[in-house]
Amino acid sequence: MTYETNLAAQERFAMAVMSGDFALFDEVVAPEAVDHDPAPIQGPGPEGYKAMFAEMRAAFPDLHVEIEHLLGTEDELAFAYTISGTHLGDLMGHPATGKKVRYRGMQISRFADGKLVERWGSSDQLGMLQQLGLA
Repeated sequence: MTYETNLAAQERFAMAVMSGDFALFDEVVAPEAVDHDPAPIQGPGPEGYKAMFAEMRAAFPDLHVEIEHLLGTEDELAFAYTISGTHLGDLMGHPATGKKVRYRGMQISRFADGKLVERWGSSDQLGMLQQLGLA
């Protein structure tokens, strides 16, 4: 596939995250997709992303992801991003604090046939928890 095809799939993935329309994950994540750095509640494939982002959007209803820097090849995209939101729901067993967070992360995504098949990534979860007063 091409860089443009993969970028379009990644943009649909981001739309799912920010809108809460998790059915979009079925369009852009392969059923056998592997996340090499999964969240504790995250299983494989589209269903794993639905579970993870359902928890994130419940905790941060105004969740926003902004891409800061993007590089790509014909089968991979690598990008740095900033996540922001207001903690208005339970997160990992912690009740809402009402505090705003802003933290960074990086991700590498590999695509095949226009779908995400592998992901490696890391976000500053400790920084997020510190901003919420939970760490």
